[in-house]
Amino acid sequence: MAIPHGILIKNGELPPRPGVYFMRDAAGELLYIGKATSLRTRVGSYFQRPQEPRIAAMVAKIARIDYEETPTAVEALILEAKLIKKFQPPYNVMEKDDKSWIHLAFTREPFPRPVLIRGHELARAPKRQFLKTFGPFRSAAAVQAALDALRRSFPWSTCRPGRNRPCFYRHLKLCPGVCDGSITSVEYRKIIRGLMRVFDGGRAAVQRELQRDMAAASKAQDFERAAALRDRLRELGHIRDVAVMKREDRGLEEFIDIFGRIEGYDVSNIGGQDAVVSLVVFEDGRPKKSAYRKFRIRTVEGSNDVAMLAEAIRRRFSRNHQPPATSHQSPTSPTPKTSKPQHLEPDSWPQPDLLLIDGGIGQLNAVRRELERAKLSIPLVGIAKGPDRKQDELVYDKSDHELARLVQAFKHILQQVRDEAHRFAVGYHRKLRSRRFLPKRRAIG
Repeated sequence: MAIPHGILIKNGELPPRPGVYFMRDAAGELLYIGKATSLRTRVGSYFQRPQEPRIAAMVAKIARIDYEETPTAVEALILEAKLIKKFQPPYNVMEKDDKSWIHLAFTREPFPRPVLIRGHELARAPKRQFLKTFGPFRSAAAVQAALDALRRSFPWSTCRPGRNRPCFYRHLKLCPGVCDGSITSVEYRKIIRGLMRVFDGGRAAVQRELQRDMAAASKAQDFERAAALRDRLRELGHIRDVAVMKREDRGLEEFIDIFGRIEGYDVSNIGGQDAVVSLVVFEDGRPKKSAYRKFRIRTVEGSNDVAMLAEAIRRRFSRNHQPPATSHQSPTSPTPKTSKPQHLEPDSWPQPDLLLIDGGIGQLNAVRRELERAKLSIPLVGIAKGPDRKQDELVYDKSDHELARLVQAFKHILQQVRDEAHRFAVGYHRKLRSRRFLPKRRAIG
């Protein structure tokens, strides 16, 4: 369906190219700012299908549509965020939700990393944690796709230095060598500054700088560097950004609250003896020790950490169907027998926003199976020792964009949860062992 007669359009028609569009009412007041891979298709869609009440109310007020073309969808994404932040149009503000709007931040480190962070998370983060932030953006998937599209021009990295071996992305030339030490912090930070300038709307200025650097390298007969700069410049001029907005109309990703309830689990035993599993709880990013629990393993014989963890998870989430422990009962105590029917009360342990497991894919699969049996869907992250056992390796569903951005932005919190779960498990295990070796008291009289 064509745009209704009576609505004024800049230049009389909308181009089939990327850009940002502006919806205005009869008084010229700005109603809404949006972005599009094809301005013609996206704006036309407002008049082609039934809309939710909020959008339908806005469409009824539209009297004029302006637009600004951009060379790429990446730049449309960036420009939209800057203009929404500047003008705060009423229908953008109505849809804005701190739980769903995304900011792109660059960490303040010798080798800065791009991370995606929610608005309320950004407000709680230390002020000097980031070099610079951009946004708000509506879609984490769109921002991640923009970062990926720019990665051949600005090979950023999420690696920590000191691995002494190349990561997977190093082989693809998408990591400049933070992992294996083949780039200095000074060289790497220059790449990141260029990437930040693009998100500031300065792609043309960055292209000119790359051209100057390429000419200087060629003049100095550093032909390898000149060739690398030439390739980066070419990629920047031909950004592959089809994926940037492909998920834009699918709605916002499921929100995971890193500052909600995180439960961390760890197993401690020696040869299967005195086996225990700890449960620690973090809320608002800090330990909540009153909610800690411990499980003494009952059903597993021998050293089988995966099975022990599965038993603890099964017992923890079976509480959804059992009465909570009384004040003199611990969660590890058996349910007392009674001739009276027990009243099933609501679960006294709130459902977590995230489960953090000390372990790798085997442990995660065991936990996932127990959650499926309980008909629960809770995000999972595992922390395993890397191949060299010197660097933590985070294990999670890489296709879950929300979980991926949380892991990248808040790895330090997840490590704190793991460390606390380990401390609590080891402490309980040692207590049980010491009881076994204490001499029995002789009866008196």
